[in-house]
Amino acid sequence: MEKRRQKRLRAHIKEFVLPPITDGLVLGRASPIGHVAVGRALSLLSTTAFEHIEIDDDVISDILIRKAILRKIPAAELKTFILDEIKPAMGAEEILHLALEVELFVDQKLG
Repeated sequence: MEKRRQKRLRAHIKEFVLPPITDGLVLGRASPIGHVAVGRALSLLSTTAFEHIEIDDDVISDILIRKAILRKIPAAELKTFILDEIKPAMGAEEILHLALEVELFVDQKLG
């Protein structure tokens, strides 16, 4: 019987972008780093303004979200969305990256 071994190395390479967070982070209650440390790092790495939203929950402790997002979606609605849709797939030890697509539709009759 002949043994064969193969080695394969696959790399996915892309440019490091600042800030390293697109739209926000969801921090688990037992995550290895807290919102204060992440907020400080973001303020050093980027001029983009982020807002801290505290969550009173057993899994999620905090959300750091771009202020521009909160101009389109109220914090309470975002909080509800994250608790309803993201929390079920999240562990308390995790930090999840958010990339959000927000669309606003305006319909106004003129005249």
